Amino acid sequence: MADSYVRVRGAREHNLRTIDVDIPRDALVAFTGVSGSGKSSLAFGTLYAEAQRRYFESVAPYARRLIHQVGAPKVEDITGLPPAVALEQRRSAPTSRSSVGTVTTLSNTLRMLFSRAGDYPEGTTERLDSDAFSPNTAVGACPECHGLGTVHRVTEQSLVPDPALSIAEGAIAAWPGAWQGKNLRDILAALGHDIGRPWRELPQTDRDWILFTDEQPVVTVHPVRDVGRIQRPYKGQYMSARRYVLHTFADSKSETLRKRVQGFMVAEPCPVCAGRRLRPEALAVTFEGRDIAALAGMPLGALAELLRPTAARADDEVAPTLARDLVARIEVLTELGLGYLSMDRPAPTLSAGELQRLRLATQLRSGLFGVVYVLDEPSAGLHPADTESLLTVLGRLKEAGNSLFVVEHDMDVVRRADWIVDIGPRAGEHGGQVLHSGPVAGLADATASATRRFLFDTAPPAARTVRRPAGTLTLRGVTLHNLRDLDAAFPLGVFTAVTGVSGSGKSTLVTRVLAEAVREHLGDGTPEAGEDAAGAGPMARAQLTGAEGLSAIDRLVRVDQKPIGRTPRSNLATYTGLFDAVRKVFAATDAARARGHTAGRFSFNVTGGRCETCQGEGFVAVELLFLPGTYAPCTACHGARYNPETLEITYRDRTVADVLAMTVDTAADFLADIPAAARSLRTLQDVGLGYLRLGQPATELSGGEAQRIKLATELQRTRRGHTLYLLDEPTTGLHPADTEVLLRQLHGLVDAGHTVVVVEHDMGVVAGADHVIDLGPGGGADGGRIVAAGTPAEVADAPGSRTAHYLARRRARPDAS
Repeated sequence: MADSYVRVRGAREHNLRTIDVDIPRDALVAFTGVSGSGKSSLAFGTLYAEAQRRYFESVAPYARRLIHQVGAPKVEDITGLPPAVALEQRRSAPTSRSSVGTVTTLSNTLRMLFSRAGDYPEGTTERLDSDAFSPNTAVGACPECHGLGTVHRVTEQSLVPDPALSIAEGAIAAWPGAWQGKNLRDILAALGHDIGRPWRELPQTDRDWILFTDEQPVVTVHPVRDVGRIQRPYKGQYMSARRYVLHTFADSKSETLRKRVQGFMVAEPCPVCAGRRLRPEALAVTFEGRDIAALAGMPLGALAELLRPTAARADDEVAPTLARDLVARIEVLTELGLGYLSMDRPAPTLSAGELQRLRLATQLRSGLFGVVYVLDEPSAGLHPADTESLLTVLGRLKEAGNSLFVVEHDMDVVRRADWIVDIGPRAGEHGGQVLHSGPVAGLADATASATRRFLFDTAPPAARTVRRPAGTLTLRGVTLHNLRDLDAAFPLGVFTAVTGVSGSGKSTLVTRVLAEAVREHLGDGTPEAGEDAAGAGPMARAQLTGAEGLSAIDRLVRVDQKPIGRTPRSNLATYTGLFDAVRKVFAATDAARARGHTAGRFSFNVTGGRCETCQGEGFVAVELLFLPGTYAPCTACHGARYNPETLEITYRDRTVADVLAMTVDTAADFLADIPAAARSLRTLQDVGLGYLRLGQPATELSGGEAQRIKLATELQRTRRGHTLYLLDEPTTGLHPADTEVLLRQLHGLVDAGHTVVVVEHDMGVVAGADHVIDLGPGGGADGGRIVAAGTPAEVADAPGSRTAHYLARRRARPDAS
């Protein structure tokens, strides 16, 4: 290890062009380049993958055999590579039992504190084990709600939203449609209930029985049918509305049905534990006068202050020792801008950036040295004010004797790096080359670099005329999460950026409250499928005292960063619908018609043409026992997805698998004369996704890429009326050059008469907006207020805004984001 460099020779993973590069250890190294240029292929696909492979080679033979199925990175040789830890932008498993406390292991220490140093009720002879303070264990979980803190029930109001209707008119909205709903109404009539009378006029006892009875009487039904139809009597069994909803939600295999009935359920705190998730004996133990649920529900910053007096005690008792450990670890999280989170915040409600910073803070306390940390855009989802703290934390990891390899688009982070590896010049097959590897200043000589302009250009941005609003959409008295009785005005017909530090309430205001209000106005009052802030049931609904200007909106399009699919079966081609056109092209060939092949033959989702070994996925799941599972190429079709007979059919000398392997740019030329496909491909190019392969599995796509695919899918549709577009941090994962491409599309929508509202941290995007709404001043309980609103120039001068300084700087010169 006398050589202080990691030396890579012949790297050809994905689009890397057999590159050689030397990278220093014990340094902060930034990997830059446009989206799809190959920087992640080098940092993660080559360097981290090889470090992991070498580790696996040292473990048990059985584990090595499984790793061999996954394969080694395509590289001739790497020398000087230390062990590596990857901190990627992965979302957590969607379970409400995973929380901030479990991700950071803070909850383990807090449980130990209560077990060993808590104040027990008088007469208690034995101390509880730490597991008794966990809602995720049998000994700790409340027996009523099984440790979830909420129970689901239905009410008359949730089951019958319009009591003016009669049962015959569909008053019981929770009941199924079509024949089954008609059957239940006929059974009620046979039981003697007046199904033609308005619901509100029925006796309360009858209403309660109809909705909530557990009885299931069987009666003979004489159905009333149209003239000429057979009307045979039959035996029908009654099921109450409550029984139907709860049974369907718990047992139905249909996700569509489960989502439907979820809208008729009400999540309430468990009546036994009052939402605290634990057994009474655990909740009877206190520390500083509070039970463990109360401490877990406090913002981390406030929890540290509560524990500080105990931590300051000079003795070596259990309580001060554990309190000191908790305070020290919380301070790192607070420094990273996460002090507004509480330990019991469910992991599924966190952004990818928040999760990565939680893991980063955990690593900082691990005491490792001599390790390479490979980070995937650690600044993603960070307000510029929080980026400063991030750089401080990264500096401490480096000072501890570690190397930091950071894939990054934020030019402020790149400027602070010791070394830069710039990959390009463009994306996909037009990238994969090292344009510069050396000190940051040296990139100024790399004329082919797309990064150079944004790193060194200091000219002020061109002045632009702010658009005049065509109207205003106003929400009054908004209350949800940390928004408290808030009034917010969104100008129509312009581009609005909503800003603020992490946790200030931006996403809650835009993607929850505004979206919910517009959906209800447009007649789609059913909540979107999802979980509430507790992660345990139907989403909490925002409270509003009023809304004005909704009538100007004809359509709502919400584009978020949720994956377009969670398995390799989902991909860009199927999601956008362009693969339908491709399959029809192959089915229309002479060879396909001669064999009787229809378009279905070329679908990898149905039997017939697909490879049955992997069932058309192209990959097979590989379970790694003590490690997270992964995917390996199918051993039968080698990732082609189809059986040999299907691959005998060609179109212009290409198989359907060849087309799926094409990039969007290549396919745009290949399918230029197929209108249905060409339109989709053109819109994908317009949002900067020309480098993606058509069949690229959804599991390989970033949140930013998934969001742009959704946007492209929307852009290819015919737009009528005034559309409101809501986007949540659309520039996440984008190089500044790609951001320019995306902004052209979004501003084009506004120029066409629509309204665009984005939640955004990129000051370049904010500076180019027509209107800015800045929330804060802090996160969590310290946020939830509008501290400034107006044009970018007005917000840049606003006192009390943490965004103002960075926006003013960005307006002065484009690189200071």
